[in-house]
Amino acid sequence: MKFSLMLIGLAGVVAAEEKNLRVNVVPVNHEEKAPVDDFTSEHLDLEVIGEGGERELFPLLPGTRCPTGHTCRARTTSQGTSPMIGSIKSNMKTSLAMSLDWIDMNDNLKTVVMSNNFCTRRQAMTRAAGLAAGLTAAAVAKPAYAAETKEVKMGSDSGLLAFVPQKITICKGDSVKWINNKAGPHNVVFDEEAIPGGVEQEKISMIDEQLGEEGESFTMTFSTAGDYAYYCEPHRGAGMNGLLVVT
Repeated sequence: MKFSLMLIGLAGVVAAEEKNLRVNVVPVNHEEKAPVDDFTSEHLDLEVIGEGGERELFPLLPGTRCPTGHTCRARTTSQGTSPMIGSIKSNMKTSLAMSLDWIDMNDNLKTVVMSNNFCTRRQAMTRAAGLAAGLTAAAVAKPAYAAETKEVKMGSDSGLLAFVPQKITICKGDSVKWINNKAGPHNVVFDEEAIPGGVEQEKISMIDEQLGEEGESFTMTFSTAGDYAYYCEPHRGAGMNGLLVVT
């Protein structure tokens, strides 16, 4: 984080020097500045004059001194928010944002290579692919972005009273979609004696509800790791049971 803030503070100076622009010398009258306290902070802008005479101001983070050999404009703000916010917003419109995204992408790729956990590797690879496609780090960091939904048929294609597949493994944050396939009606009821502690059976089960039409479905998201045993209430006696493993 410290490295990122240093980049933001120096972005204006680097941009000016790389473009071979000349810095306009503008005296700063420190006697006219407003007093600095918890709500009022000095904010320096590096003023640069382009080849065509146009003026640009490059905001520096509060506390960043004016670079040696250059002169900055000084102003103050008392809007209750730090001028750091404005500086960050201004600089994040530049290639700095891309640099930070590449750092985040590199971290995700390292996770893919080094992690021994399948779910961690899968999520890191999904986020890295999103960054490579041009999405922002904030967008791919959301838990739902790397989540998946797996499907389970209720009743086999040949009409057997079974969940297909009978056992399924997902990652925390993933969802399962049970689809009424054949020989309905069916439902999904979890065994309250065979689910992780702290999970409420009624909240994840189809209590007093059944799927009668083919193609109807029931979807649930799971965020607690552990084994979940479940069954179809109308066909429990026929052995229509299933197992969900959340890792």
